[in-house]
Amino acid sequence: MDFDVENHLRAVERSASILEHNGQPARGVTLSRSYMTTIEDLWDAVTSGGRIPRWFLPIRGDLKPGGRYQLEGNASGMITVCERLSHFALTWEFGEDVSWVEVHFSTEEPGCARLTLTHTALLTEHWIMYGPGATGVGWELGFMGLAMHLMHPTDPKPDAVAFVTSSYGKAFIKSSSEEWGQAAVAMGTDTTKAQAAARRTTAFYTGEAEEPA
Repeated sequence: MDFDVENHLRAVERSASILEHNGQPARGVTLSRSYMTTIEDLWDAVTSGGRIPRWFLPIRGDLKPGGRYQLEGNASGMITVCERLSHFALTWEFGEDVSWVEVHFSTEEPGCARLTLTHTALLTEHWIMYGPGATGVGWELGFMGLAMHLMHPTDPKPDAVAFVTSSYGKAFIKSSSEEWGQAAVAMGTDTTKAQAAARRTTAFYTGEAEEPA
C-alpha cells in the first residue's frame, strides 16, 4: 500500500476547545481538511448510505432530518439538521454516552471543497485520561479514508485491522496522537498531562503497550 503519512497529517487542521453544553462543562474537537473534488461529490460521499461504507463504516437507518442511523459496531443517533451542500448535525450515542457532531461543507476554489467537523462531548474521566486524541484520531482516520475514497472511488476500502497493525498505520496514529496532544496544550492543558494522554491514545488505537515518558 502506497501511504504518505506526512501528507495526510499535514492536510488536517486540528483544534480543541473548552465549551459548555446545556450548562455542563464540555470539550470540542474540530478537524478540517480540503479535498480535490467538487462540493457536490464531497457531500454525496459523506451523506450517501451507499458511499459511507466505502470509506467509513457500514450504516443503516433513515438518513434524513429526524431519522436515526446506526453505524455497524459503533455509534447510533439522530440526524437533527441537514442543509444540502452546507451542513448537517447529529447526536452520537455510544453506550450510555451522548455527544454531538456538526459537519460543514464549503467550496474553496473550483474543484476543491473543504470538510469541517466538530465533535462536542461532556467533560468526563475519559477525556481527562485520553484528551482530544481519543476522538480526534478516530475522526482523522475517517478523514484519511475519505481522501483515499475520493481519489480512487472504485477501489475497495482498505482493511482497517491491516492498516492499524502496519508500520505506516502505527506511525500515522502515533503522530496524530502527538498532534492532538499539542492541540490540548494550545487549549490550556498542562504539557506533561497532554503528552501522557497522547501516549495513552496511541496505545489504545494500536493495541500496543504505552510508551514510557
